[in-house]
Amino acid sequence: MVVPAHKDELRAAIDHSFDALMSELRAAPRSQVWRASLDGHAKDSVMSLSTLVAYLIGWNTLVLKWLAYSDAGRAIDFPETGYKWSQLDHLAQKFYADYADLDYQILLSSLDTAKTQIVEQLTARSNAQLYGGPWYGKHTLGRMIQLNTAAPYKNAAARVRRWRKTQTGRYPTICLLPRDAFTTTAPPSRTELGTTAK
Repeated sequence: MVVPAHKDELRAAIDHSFDALMSELRAAPRSQVWRASLDGHAKDSVMSLSTLVAYLIGWNTLVLKWLAYSDAGRAIDFPETGYKWSQLDHLAQKFYADYADLDYQILLSSLDTAKTQIVEQLTARSNAQLYGGPWYGKHTLGRMIQLNTAAPYKNAAARVRRWRKTQTGRYPTICLLPRDAFTTTAPPSRTELGTTAK
């Protein structure tokens, strides 16, 4: 992924990666969205699709909090109050717990809402506000938004795509046959099928 360096590029990156992610999440079998079978965020861990979505909602909500605090001139505790950057595993657990009771469709809707709000926030800002200078450490505001939206959306979409490929063959495939396929007559011979034995 090319790192956006302009407001329009950031918006395009967020929209593109989010659409790809939602396509993957909506294609997942509903019977499997709560099963812990997806590679987790911590080494040697697993999680469900629902906890993955909860994680993304958590980060998107955090970005919105940063933006609201910045607009109000309030000090921001990065990444979140009570957590250090070295405690992201613990922060992920908080996100999982925060949204644990929500239905999968509500989780998807909540993620869509959070993403839409972030896009609205960046749309309301000028390119200079987003990329004119450092906002946190060496990072511009645009870069901080990208690191916590487009980048994780892309990562999550790839993770779900890999997971879906491993699920092939684990679920019954429905095969629709014509009614006359269930006759009591003998199956056609190779000659009738236009083939010959070798």
